[in-house]
Amino acid sequence: MQDTLSLKPLGPHIGAEVAGLDLSRPLDDTTIDWIARSLATHAVLVLRDQKLDAAQLGAFGRRFGVPKPHLLEGYQHADFPEVSMVTNVARDGTIDPFGVKRATTWHSDETYKQTIPRLAMLHGLEVPADGGGTLFADMRAAFDALPEGTRTRLRAMTGLHKFTSGPADARRVYASQMTPEKLAALKDWEHPAVVRHPGNGREILFVNPSHTHGFVNLGRDEGTALIEELAEHSTQPDFVYQHNWRVGDLVIWDEVSTMHKGAGDSPPDQRRMLMRTIVHPATPYWRAAEHGAQATT
Repeated sequence: MQDTLSLKPLGPHIGAEVAGLDLSRPLDDTTIDWIARSLATHAVLVLRDQKLDAAQLGAFGRRFGVPKPHLLEGYQHADFPEVSMVTNVARDGTIDPFGVKRATTWHSDETYKQTIPRLAMLHGLEVPADGGGTLFADMRAAFDALPEGTRTRLRAMTGLHKFTSGPADARRVYASQMTPEKLAALKDWEHPAVVRHPGNGREILFVNPSHTHGFVNLGRDEGTALIEELAEHSTQPDFVYQHNWRVGDLVIWDEVSTMHKGAGDSPPDQRRMLMRTIVHPATPYWRAAEHGAQATT
């Protein structure tokens, strides 16, 4: 295990900065286990002054599970498809002025799939001089703070998830990047509205306004209102950590315990380039049922 590892909390509920960890050096299993346990506790970990290429980022992700390519193929790294680029810089080097607005609605990654990720990582290569942060909401603390009656009701509910189908609809941004055939092939999956963390058993509100569009046996209007109410509750400042990027930052977050979004506040002419990998557990936490079909659990 690398020497002198330490954690400094960054917020009242969520986030911690890791000191004493150099990801360019080989990591033993004890260190990986320490990272995993720290992530289960703090939900977001920040490692400063790292310098990784796409191969190294993918390899680090594989220490925790199975990195998988993102649904949007246009963002995938040419040589390492499990790594994608989160950037406003087009392939020809020009800056897409609308890039600053991408991924600025609250969401959890890939809840529109049958199985969900374990964690994700972002590594800052180029960051704006002004703004351009990423916000993370602690869905454990948010659930704990709900009234008892609401918690009891949600434990018995099942959410409906589909790509960019929630009330914070981002389809206007992403639909043009997918063929009509791929959009039509996307399925509707059922996930519990409340889940327990596989590492420590904490209850988590598993509802996000980008991909959750309703609940089983609940009318659409009532479901939309509940999703919006829960999103507003969960993103109160006390539950949120805002990460302000520096070049070399590596941020790791627990995909089960959090929602996140881009701040969308950097000048549109400033370059922003980060590498990301999304890691699934080697054994799925659970397998969602396709809505309207027989459960596969």
